[in-house]
Amino acid sequence: MFQSFDARTDPAQGIERVARLRERLAADGLDGFLVPRADEHQVEYVAARSERLQWLTGFTGSAGAALVLADRALLFVDGRYTLQGRTQVDANTFEIDSLVENPPAKWLAANARAGMKIGFDPWLHTVSEAAALRQALEKAGAALVAVFNNPVDAIWADQPAAPSEKIEIQPIGFAGELAKDKIVRLADALRAQGATHAVLTDPSSLAWVFNIRGRDVPHTPLALGFALLSAEGLPKLFLSRDKLTIETDAYLTQLADVMEPDALEGELARIATAGARVALDPVLAAEKLRMIVDAAGGTVLHFADPARLPRATKNAAELQGSRAAHRRDGAAMAKFLCWLDAQRAGSVDEIAAVEALERFRASTGEEVQMPLRDISFDTISGAGPNGAIIHYRVTTKTNRPLGAGELYLVDSGGQYQDGTTDITRTVAIGKPTREMCERYTIVLKGMIDISMLRFPSGTRGMDIDAVARLAHWKAGLDYAHGTGHGVGSFLSVHEGPQRIAKTGTQALLPGMILSNEPGYYKEGAYGIRLENLIVVTEPEAIAGGDMPMHAFETLTLAPFDRRLIVTDMLSPDERAWLDAYHARVKAEIGSMVDGEVQGWLEAATAPL
Repeated sequence: MFQSFDARTDPAQGIERVARLRERLAADGLDGFLVPRADEHQVEYVAARSERLQWLTGFTGSAGAALVLADRALLFVDGRYTLQGRTQVDANTFEIDSLVENPPAKWLAANARAGMKIGFDPWLHTVSEAAALRQALEKAGAALVAVFNNPVDAIWADQPAAPSEKIEIQPIGFAGELAKDKIVRLADALRAQGATHAVLTDPSSLAWVFNIRGRDVPHTPLALGFALLSAEGLPKLFLSRDKLTIETDAYLTQLADVMEPDALEGELARIATAGARVALDPVLAAEKLRMIVDAAGGTVLHFADPARLPRATKNAAELQGSRAAHRRDGAAMAKFLCWLDAQRAGSVDEIAAVEALERFRASTGEEVQMPLRDISFDTISGAGPNGAIIHYRVTTKTNRPLGAGELYLVDSGGQYQDGTTDITRTVAIGKPTREMCERYTIVLKGMIDISMLRFPSGTRGMDIDAVARLAHWKAGLDYAHGTGHGVGSFLSVHEGPQRIAKTGTQALLPGMILSNEPGYYKEGAYGIRLENLIVVTEPEAIAGGDMPMHAFETLTLAPFDRRLIVTDMLSPDERAWLDAYHARVKAEIGSMVDGEVQGWLEAATAPL
């Protein structure tokens, strides 16, 4: 299994650990300290060594921050984790606040007292985060203090070592472009922007630029490191040589000067002293990097990571690989859903379902010599009320049977060398209520309406997010997460900058892969989410229209639960889309299943 079901934390752990942290802060002359859920690279999934927030508080979500003061402590989480935060941290130790509506900077602006000194680790906060914190505290007459020896590390006696897993080369057949050509392309971009150098801090960018993959963090094939790109000459790649084999060492040394990670600060200071103009992405790069350049007399340019958009706009080889990965994944999902339908209500629990789904993914990959390399995130397997916890993670403590009359939500994905998948289906266990069917159909309408959308060039994710919510809003409903996130190519299942959300400011470009996943969550009862991955197509003319329009090609191939669809609630166009989609699912994965599964698929994809 790629997933563990152990309960990794206990709410009680925060009581003693926060007390020890306060003692450390008092000794250092600090009135408070910020503990973000972050590492030096600002990636979503971090190595065990960097799970400081989880170790301190008990909270296991992928986004959040704690603020520990002498007399109070707060945990900031977004809407996905509100319920989870309440259950995972000690309520007498931590107050829960909104990471979106009242983030630490805003909270400190309203609550910090004059003269306070709030510590932060500049490696764990981005340039923009540090600027917001500094401005908020200065407004209150307080100070933001950079701490170079993280006090959480000082009290974490058994903190794991840094990872050093071996790197592999991503073949050109899957990458679609040679690394040397990507490096030239980025050097040209730096010159065009007036930069002499750029620091790549996102390991996904390293992976894409150099066509490498690693195993340093859970479920995402990343090798942790940095790169210093140059407008002239070879880049420098800061990566532990423990991660290299003879083959990967020979490969990378043709592309870059490979150096140990601890050489980054000295190299950055050296070029800054010589007058370098260094591009840093303010929403990705650590504040520490800005401090190094400024201290050495260089110039910091605030530019987006130059690899981010090229990485997000997939080339033909990457899209071909993604389509193939989704066909295999769809066949595995059909086998799983057929198996699940055959089980008696109450005989399968959340963990058994996860284990079965992973077996189907693994065996389907083996059949075509394209093995499942990992899951793309811990499977969200929520029965009944657990399905209402948006990012629920089943453990041996929370595991419950899939009971009669309940809904079961399963959000999962696979990492294959040719593509990354992410799919959510919600199914009925036994007979659903009328309310469940109506709410399911509302969610389905939102997903279909995004799928059918045509839109002009320049359209952003924020411009179309409401399309997925129209049926919700008409019924007085909504959901507390974005409608879609970007997805990488055998990389992160959550990739920027593309997203469909109220905060999605990036224009949607051809080749961008996104999720399409509206939902509905009734606390204490059930959750519904339906998710397909989609890719932005090239603009095409519309008969009689004035301008070409982009569309979405759906990549995911798996049926929706017909038992939960109130057909009369769908418009004729929505019904036609769903019938055509189900016909395509049958056509593309039908030959990859047989026997009982083939019969199940025939019924599941029949026209409404």
